[in-house]
Parts: sequence; C-alpha cells; structure tokens
Amino acid sequence: MNILLLGSGGREHAFAWKIVQSTNCTQLYVAPGNAGTESIATNVAISITDFDAIRDFITSKDIALVVVGPEEPLVKGIVDFLQNQPETAAIPVVGPSQLGATLEGSKDFSKRFMQRNNVPTAAYETFTADQLEAGLAYLDSQNLPIVLKADGLAAGKGVLICLTLEEAKASLKEMLLDQKFGEASSKVVIEEFLTGIELSVFVATDGKNYKILPEAKDYKRIGEGDTGLNTGGMGAVSPVIFADEAFMAKVEEKVVKPTVDGLAKENIPYKGFLFIGLMNKDGEPHVIEYNVRMGDPETEAVLPRIESDFLALLHGIGTGTLDSYELKISPDYATTVVMVSGGYPGSYEKGKVISLPDTVQGAEIFHAGTGRNESGELVNQGGRVIAVTGKGESLQEALSNAFATVKGINWDQAYYRKDIGMDILNLM
Repeated sequence: MNILLLGSGGREHAFAWKIVQSTNCTQLYVAPGNAGTESIATNVAISITDFDAIRDFITSKDIALVVVGPEEPLVKGIVDFLQNQPETAAIPVVGPSQLGATLEGSKDFSKRFMQRNNVPTAAYETFTADQLEAGLAYLDSQNLPIVLKADGLAAGKGVLICLTLEEAKASLKEMLLDQKFGEASSKVVIEEFLTGIELSVFVATDGKNYKILPEAKDYKRIGEGDTGLNTGGMGAVSPVIFADEAFMAKVEEKVVKPTVDGLAKENIPYKGFLFIGLMNKDGEPHVIEYNVRMGDPETEAVLPRIESDFLALLHGIGTGTLDSYELKISPDYATTVVMVSGGYPGSYEKGKVISLPDTVQGAEIFHAGTGRNESGELVNQGGRVIAVTGKGESLQEALSNAFATVKGINWDQAYYRKDIGMDILNLM
C-alpha cells in the first residue's frame, strides 16, 4: 500500500524507518519530512496544517493509509476533515478525532475526563484571567511545591513546578494576565505535585481494542541531574525497571481500560496512539497527562523494541481490526540520547553543518531538526536536531552504543546530556 505520514521530527523518522521494513509498504510519503526521512521515503513539501493540500495529495497518489505524527493537525481536526471529504472518507487515518485530540489540546478537558471515568490523577482546579483572585486564594490553601499548567498546547513548555508560594503567584499572573504561553495559558490548571518516579506508557487503540506498547522514561530538563529549563525531551530509556509486571497490571486495570472504555462511552472517536504520562507513587499509577500521539523522543526508544510488523499495527488501528494483531516485543534495551542546538530551549543558530560517522554499530540515528543547505550539506534547522538510539541486551550495553555513536556526530555548539539512563542504571 501507499502510505502518507505527516510530520518532520525524530518521531516521524522513527515511524518511517519502521514502516518501510514492512513488506506491505509499496511507497511511503512523508510531509514535510526531514533530511533523515528523505533517504528512506519520499518527502513532500506540504505543511501538516494545509488540509486541502493533504487531501489533494492523498487522492493523487492513491494513498491507502494516513498516519498523523504530531499533535497540532490532530487538535486542529485533520481526521474529521478527511472523513468529511467524499474523496478521502473511506481512507483509514491513524489519529483521534478533534474531540479525542482535546485530551491533549486542553488540560482542563483532560482532567475532567479522568474524573468522570475514575482514572487516578492529581487533585486540581482550573482558573481563567477573570478568576485570578480565586486562583491566588486557591494557591494559599495548597501544599508546596505546586504545578501550574497552561491549558492549551505550548510545545511541551507550558508546565511550571513552583517551589514557593511567591513564585506560584507570580507565575499564575504571568500566565493569565501577561499570556506567558500565549493563547495556551488563557486557562491555567493548578495541580497537586505528585512525588514518585515518572514514566510514559503508550497505548495503540482502534476505539474498542487496545495494545499496550513498551513503556519508557524520558528526560525533560536541559541540564544534567534534571536541572534547568524544560525541553521537548533530551533522551529516553525503555524498558524501565520500576514498571514491573505487577505495576503494569495496575496501569492496565486502573488507567488503560477506564480510559479506552470512557472514550467509547462518551462517543469520542479515537483510532490512534494514546501517550499516558504516569507517576509511579508508592507502586500506584497516577496520570499526569494524556497526549494523543506517540512521544518524542520516547518513540525512538519504543519502536526499536517492537518486533512485529509495525505497518500491520497501524493498519489495525485505522481499520478497527486491532484485536487480530499480535504484538511482539523484544526484551532488549533501547536508549535514546538527543543532540540539540547550542542555546536550546532558548534561542539558537541554524544552518550549522553536521558531520555523521561513516559506520554505526549497535545504534540507529534518527533525524529531527535537520535539513540541507544550498550546497546539499546536512545542517541543523531546529532545537532538537538528532536522536541516537543505542540497543543492547543490557542497559549498559545500550547506553554504551548510544554514546559511542553520539561522539561521532559533530556540529558547532552541539549539546547533549551525558547522564541519560544513569539514574536507572544506579537502581539496578
């Protein structure tokens, strides 16, 4: 079949890498793609939010499956749009409806959904600008630290953990009155701070059936020792030792089942991936947030561990036949180290020429913010530039393979964390 994949990040390069391994893949198109996807698929210069152009491309290339990588087109309603067009209505799409995507598009909507469906999560209240005084009074009654979340999409940067009451009150004012995160913080969710160990659980669902994919732990802060500003993600490890069989059984029973059942019960069309950000609090799962797509960089650590046909999984999601798919997972470790532009997550320079190693052993290189300059040289075009995934029978072997490959990749001002996975290694 011919497939169209939307997106341009490391997640999409990993998707493309896995899709083309399937014998059922005739031709893969990626819109807009990056310098990594161009070597294994056909990049198409179409914006992920240009719905008319996407529809026209689907019909012109006899596309049989559409896979949506990032959250923005989902939140803007790409699935509903394609299903309402006569030319594309019958073509399966991997991604939730616009209503389903609101689980990520609105933190308040998401929290209310969890409450209605008895999904364990942190206590919270939501406030708007005209409720500022009530919000400040609510902060007075809460324990510290406290979490402030922009209600809307903020590129992974709309969450603040405030250690003092003064900081929390100042941040609430900045978010609501000064629009610190733009329209995304026109509503702010104030949430209890959960303690424990954080992990990400990924679920594929066709709206009725589901498959739980390998779990992962990601590293959000820019600095080693989890210090500094939040980023889109600096690395990931899969599997994680604190997600044993007993804990994952609780996750399925208390989180996954009520979530999938709740979507069906509330008539929220959902054929796609559900990324559940969890806290393991004394052996009990609590949901921090839902995302309505695979995580990045977790995808680059999760997909290499899937041994069964990934395209068949995607097709099962899109066609509602996931119950007949047999998911096979490797017991090996996969560890991802993200290389970023100097200055990220603040301002950074683009167009730096990147050199890659001639040979790579025990690892995969996934492109994220890469492109080509006028001379055809590989250059950085974004904050997160390259994700390197090491594989191995042990965590140490996987980490060694990842860092050995990272050391062979160079560009001016490149930066990466050298402590990815070390916290888990110390627990073993």
